[in-house]
Order: sequence, then structure tokens, then C-alpha cells
Amino acid sequence: MREYSGNIGKNALIILCFLFIVIMLLIPLISVLAYALRQGWAVFWEAISDPYALKALKLTLVTTVWALVINTVFGIFAAWALTRYRFRGQHIIETLIDIPFAMSPVIAGLVFILVFGRIGWAYPILQQWDLKVVFAVPGIILATVFVTFPFVSRELIPLMNAQGTDEEEAAALMGAGTFHIFSKITLPHIRWGLLYGMILCTARALGEFGAVSVVSGHLRGKTNTLPLHIEILFSEFKLTSAFAVSSILVVLAIIILILKNIVQRKGKSEVQ
Repeated sequence: MREYSGNIGKNALIILCFLFIVIMLLIPLISVLAYALRQGWAVFWEAISDPYALKALKLTLVTTVWALVINTVFGIFAAWALTRYRFRGQHIIETLIDIPFAMSPVIAGLVFILVFGRIGWAYPILQQWDLKVVFAVPGIILATVFVTFPFVSRELIPLMNAQGTDEEEAAALMGAGTFHIFSKITLPHIRWGLLYGMILCTARALGEFGAVSVVSGHLRGKTNTLPLHIEILFSEFKLTSAFAVSSILVVLAIIILILKNIVQRKGKSEVQ
């Protein structure tokens, strides 16, 4: 009787999870694709091949690549420092890394306005060097980096803590250098966690809206990323075009989801 009740509870939980995923994820995604194609492939292609859409896609990809490279380097350095050394202020650094998780992206954008905008303390310095951050591509990259930088480090820190330092210390005693130890011993153990963190960072960067919206200035064809371009199309009541361009992000999200599952399976199979 107890086993029967357990099966009922298990099946009920599985059904609830499945229904939630279908209602909250699958149906909206399918609806986006269906609405984007409701006027035919010609209208769909016209929307996604529009020069402004292509420029927004290019800026989104460039911003994502910059954020991914910077956050990967930072994540590796931060994870190495926090798991291999003990120093004052270590817990403060760990707390600061989590700030983007707790802070609204809009506030993050306002922070960059207060630092690099016309009212910011860094603005006179930027003027001297003829540099522009706010309402320009560098501001978009900085804002994206800010909201995504915890993803890689937060995947690596617990992984490297669990790995321990025995093998690395043995290699150091045998005369191996830091780079050799990392590339030959540490990296093989953390590579799947690193790839998983990079995938999460990429997914977050592609869809970032709030912080980028504040610092971009919404200059069409110059500082509009794909999410901002979609928002403009929607506000202009160009619904078919908005959903057509949205389908690009949907396809990218599906590709990232497939890569995420592959990395998860590889990581689990290696552990087993």
C-alpha cells in the first residue's frame, strides 16, 4: 500500500512538472514562432533581414562574445584565488561576486550612468581621452559584463573546492609551474563545469535588456541590441516583425539549451 501511494505521489509530481513546463515554456515559445510566421515566409524573412535587425543581431553577438571572454578569464582567476589561497577579505570578495544576482539590471545601468555619464565623476577623464562609454558600444559591453560575471566563477568555485589541492600540491613539489599545474591537472577536472558556466553566461548575455536599455540610449542601428530592437518594434505595434525577430532569440535559446544538456551529460558521465 505504501509503495502504491509512493507511485501516485511520484506520478503526480511528474505530471505537475510536465504541465508547468508546457504551460510556462513550450506554449509561449511555440506561440512566438507561430505568430512570426502567420503572414508567411516572405514577411518573416523581410523582418529578420531588415538592416536594423541585422545590425542589432551583430551588436548582440559582439557584446556576448566580449562578455563571455571577460567573464571566463575573471571567473577562472577568481575561482583559483578563492579556492587555492586564504587571505583577508576573501568572504567579502565572494559576497561581491553575487551582487549582480541580487541587484536589478536597471540599477546596474544607472550605476554606469552615474560613473561614466555626463553627471559621473569619470566623464571629464573620458572627455580628455575622447572616449565615450554611455550611449555607446563600450557601455553596452560593460553593462552586459556586469550582469553576467558571476556565472562562470559560481560554477567553478564549488567544483574546485570539491576537487581539493592534493594533485596540484604534488605537482608543485615535483617542480611544476602554476600554468602547467592549471593546464594539466586543474583544467581537465573543471572543463565541463567551465563550459557549463560559459553557456549560462552566453544565454544571459544574449537576452540582457534592463541594464543595456539604460546605457544604450536606444540609438537605432548603433546601440540597439536585439532585445532592444524587439522592444521598439513592439512599441510601434509592428507585432509580426517583433515576433519574427524574437524567433532569432528563441532559436539561439534552443541551441544553447541543447549545448547545455550535452555538457551536463558529459560532465555526469565523466564523474560516474
